[in-house]
Amino acid sequence: MDERTAMFKNLTSSEEEAKNFLIANCFGDRKPFCPRCRENKLYTLSGSRYRCSSCKYTFQDFSGRWINNGGLSCTEWIQLIKLFAEDNTAHAISLDLGISYNAAYKAISSLRFAILAQAIDAVQLLGPETGLNKHLKNKKLTGIPAKSGSEIIPVFGILEKNGWVFIDLMQNISAESVFHFNHNFHLKLVRHGSIIHTDRYQKYTALILCGDDSLPLDYIRKYPGVTPEIETSGGEFWKFARDRFKRYKGISPHRFPLYLKELEFRFNNRNKDLFELLVNYVCKIVPDVD
Repeated sequence: MDERTAMFKNLTSSEEEAKNFLIANCFGDRKPFCPRCRENKLYTLSGSRYRCSSCKYTFQDFSGRWINNGGLSCTEWIQLIKLFAEDNTAHAISLDLGISYNAAYKAISSLRFAILAQAIDAVQLLGPETGLNKHLKNKKLTGIPAKSGSEIIPVFGILEKNGWVFIDLMQNISAESVFHFNHNFHLKLVRHGSIIHTDRYQKYTALILCGDDSLPLDYIRKYPGVTPEIETSGGEFWKFARDRFKRYKGISPHRFPLYLKELEFRFNNRNKDLFELLVNYVCKIVPDVD
C-alpha cells in the first residue's frame, strides 16, 4: 500500500478522523472564526456550535462554506472528492458511495461552484452576467432557479497559450452575435448537441456557448460551410474537453459556466493530484454575491 492510499484509508477510517481533516482545511493554523464577520472571539455552545461575540451569529465548523451543501457525512465528502478528482460521473459516484444521485449531484455542484469561485474572474462569473448568482442565497446553494422566459446564454472565449487555458466571459458578444458573425462574416460554427463552438476569433482559439431552443440550432447542421477541420478545431483544450462534455447529461446555458470552469481547472492542473486542491477549495467560505 503506497503512502497516499494509506493516508486516504486513514482519513476515511472514522467520521472523527474525516471531520478533523476537513476542519483543519477550513481554519488552517487559525482558531475557529465567524464566517460572517471573521471575529475570532467566540462563545462555545452545545452541539458543536459557536456564537460570534461581535455579530451574534450562531454557526458550526462548516457554516458558510461550500462543504456545508450536500448533506453528506465527512467520510462521504472525502470519498466523493477523491472520486470527483478522478473524473468520475455523478452517476458512478452515487453508486460507489451508495447515496442517491441527487445527493451526489448537489455535492458535485458545490465542488463546481467552489472551483469557479477560485477563478480570477470569479466575481464576474458569480454575478448577473451569467445568472449563477441566483443559485446562492445566504451562502447556500438553492438549486436551479425557475425559468424566467429570458434565460441568459453567456458566450465564452477560449484563450490558450503555452499549455495553459483561460475561459473568458465575453461581455460584449451575445449568442445572437455569434450567429450574426457566422452568417455575415463567415465565422465557422460547429455544434455538439447544445454546445456550439467557432473557429478562431480575434485573439481567441474559439468562442463557445451552450444554446437552447431560443437559438436556431438546426441551422448549424444545415450550414454548408462546416468542414472536418472545424469539427476538431479549438486547440488542445477543446480536444481535452470534447469527450468530457459528452458525459455530462442535460447541460443548460445557466449551468454551462460551471462545467467550463471545471474543465479549465482540470486542464491547467492535468499533471497534478487534484484531491488536495479540491479539499482546499470546498472548505473555503462562500463569497457574497449580488
